[in-house]
Amino acid sequence: MLNISEEKLNERIDITGSRSGKFVFNRKHYTIFNKVLIGMFLLFIIILFLPWTQNIRSSGNVTTLSPEHRPQTIQSPIPGKIEQWYINEGDFVNRGDTILRISEVSSDYFDPLLINRTSSQIDAKNQSANSYDEKINALRQQLEAQQEERELKRSQATNKLAQAGLKVRSDSIKLEAAKTEVEIARTQFERMQTLQEEGLKSLTDLEARRLRLQEAQAQLIAQENQLLSSRNEVINAEIEINRIGAEYADKISKTRQEIFTTQSNQFGTRAEVDKLQIQLSNYEQRSSLYYILAPQDGYVNKALRAGLGETFSQGEQLVGIMPSNYQMAVETYVRPLDLPLIHVGEDVRIQFDGWPSIIFSGWPNLSYGTYGAEVVAVENYISKNGKYRVLLAPDPEDNPWPEQIGIGSGAQTIALLENVPIWYELWRNLNGFPPNYYEPGTDDNSNNQAAKSNNKK
Repeated sequence: MLNISEEKLNERIDITGSRSGKFVFNRKHYTIFNKVLIGMFLLFIIILFLPWTQNIRSSGNVTTLSPEHRPQTIQSPIPGKIEQWYINEGDFVNRGDTILRISEVSSDYFDPLLINRTSSQIDAKNQSANSYDEKINALRQQLEAQQEERELKRSQATNKLAQAGLKVRSDSIKLEAAKTEVEIARTQFERMQTLQEEGLKSLTDLEARRLRLQEAQAQLIAQENQLLSSRNEVINAEIEINRIGAEYADKISKTRQEIFTTQSNQFGTRAEVDKLQIQLSNYEQRSSLYYILAPQDGYVNKALRAGLGETFSQGEQLVGIMPSNYQMAVETYVRPLDLPLIHVGEDVRIQFDGWPSIIFSGWPNLSYGTYGAEVVAVENYISKNGKYRVLLAPDPEDNPWPEQIGIGSGAQTIALLENVPIWYELWRNLNGFPPNYYEPGTDDNSNNQAAKSNNKK
């Protein structure tokens, strides 16, 4: 009470003689109290030097170790309309079971005979391509015939050229003979003229020699004309050879051009056939997507699109499914300050929501109701909550996790670090310092692993 009254009650009344006064003012109580305080102080000093396991506490939730075993949604790769449901929410489905049937909403695929008509188009195009094969074979036979005919015509013209050459040689020889005859006739005429002048020959004989000389000269001129005609035949034969070559080169070129054009048309038809086959394959594959199947064994959680006749777009979620076979894990989040202290393979203690436990984070050997885990993955990219994600798997050497734990339930994690005195841990927390940095495999870490094995549920 506040001593603000001017009347001093303790000066007027003596309370030491009362029972309460005797109990309060007895010196023996002060002595015991002082001893208790001294004992508690000494106990506090001793506790300050006890070992304390540094740890990183964080919260997370239960998930699955493999991504394919986590809750998923089933989408349709094509837009459509719901026609029929084959399951109810909560049903168990095996892989490949039909969940619902959908129908088309795009006018490009309304035709019920779309696949058959596309197949008919492919058959027609194949027949067209085969007819091009026959035409190409006919043109190639025609090309071979033209080449053979060219060789025959060339051989015939070559023979004519050879004959003309031989005729030129024959006419040349005949021309030389005619020249010789002219010289002989001229000599005989001159001799006869001399004899006639001397009176040894008559004028009649001289005229006969002159006639023979003129005949020889006429024969020489005719033979020269024949030789020129033979030479013209040689030139004509050479021209014929060149004409045959040019003529059949043009014919063969046109035939080859027709072959190439036909092949080009055939390739275009083959390309159209391939395109139609791709369309047919797409149509067949699309028709198989009208039934939404279960991707794996599991339980249907919730139908995200309900009702009949309801339309949906491509890739829209239709139903959620939870796999039945999975291996549990815990994902937790640590501060960026604690990330360098987390290593793959380190031991972590977990407290699941709904499972009673007594936890002494600094004395793991005294904890009760926690379960062992080890770090299997540390994410190197910060999450949206400003922390780093760490994935924990069950420790095979520790007690198995409860089977009743559901995916998504909460969990509290304790990552065990280095052993330090309690006074150091208090001083560190008061100053806001991080735990001691260490590398895995040190003696302290080995001691922590040994201590963990003694911590049972």
